[in-house]
Amino acid sequence: MTDPIRMGVRIERWPVAGAFIIARGAKTEVDVVLVTLSDGAYRGRGEATPIYYHGETAESVKAQLLGCAEAVAAGARRRDLAGLLPRGAARNALDAALWDLDARRCGLPAWRIAGLSEPQPLATAFTLSLADPAAMEADARAAASRYPLLKLKLAGEGDVARVAAVRRGAPEARLIVDANGSWAPDDVVARAGALVPHRVELIEQPLPAGADAALAGLASPIPLCADESCQDRADLAACIGRYAAINVKLDKAGGLTEALALIAEGRAAGLKVMVGCMLSTSLGIAPAFLAAQGADWVDLDAPLLLARDRPEGFRFEGGVLRPAAPGLWGDG
Repeated sequence: MTDPIRMGVRIERWPVAGAFIIARGAKTEVDVVLVTLSDGAYRGRGEATPIYYHGETAESVKAQLLGCAEAVAAGARRRDLAGLLPRGAARNALDAALWDLDARRCGLPAWRIAGLSEPQPLATAFTLSLADPAAMEADARAAASRYPLLKLKLAGEGDVARVAAVRRGAPEARLIVDANGSWAPDDVVARAGALVPHRVELIEQPLPAGADAALAGLASPIPLCADESCQDRADLAACIGRYAAINVKLDKAGGLTEALALIAEGRAAGLKVMVGCMLSTSLGIAPAFLAAQGADWVDLDAPLLLARDRPEGFRFEGGVLRPAAPGLWGDG
């Protein structure tokens, strides 16, 4: 008989490299919540970032997790988490830690336990923070030699000038843009049309979550992607006919378990898939790396946006993401 699983939870603060700026504001540091599970012989870890636009904080996520400690000690498994925790960062951290613990107990990588193919290196987007056009052009020029796919943070007014400046700075790069809900319904088609000459291939979350009905039947010349409007499978039906793609983030969905199901159902519904992340260390994106295998767009650059990463973190070479060494997460 194995010992009961003991849970440890702590909050960690990681500095951002400079500042990460989007339409809602700037961040110079990010708080993540680290869960450690131990059965006396093996240890599993999971990291999650609170979803600030849902009112989550590191303290509230920690409290949610500690409230589940007895259930986990009593044998709660991944399949039980939806009944213990709502979607969000707490469930993601615990789900990841359970995947990791199970992998180490079995001596098998997590991808094999999940029934996935062996993961391959992935080309990831690199995010350019919101700024004035001249600054974004300079940032694009600096990034273009290393990252063939750039993701631009936008804010509404002045967005076409920002994208034009980035295209001047990175004439050969692939471009996707994220409006973070800053556009108005009447702006979508005109702004998307103005971005066509700059070869933008995807527009993420043009309208605020909850305003998606205005997109029904809208003929955008560039595909639209739901981010805040698609948290987990409960939101999927409302995306059909409004979006061409969904951005799957494990912190929103509540973990790898739900993310894999969301991806499968999204694809069955004819939607393309981006796998993204919140600001986090490499430990936070490790399970997302598995979910992102085969995604149409990968946006897992979070560790690059931090001033430092965990020592066993991912390598980013030429815009390609790959594990630095065994031992990062759930690899036996």
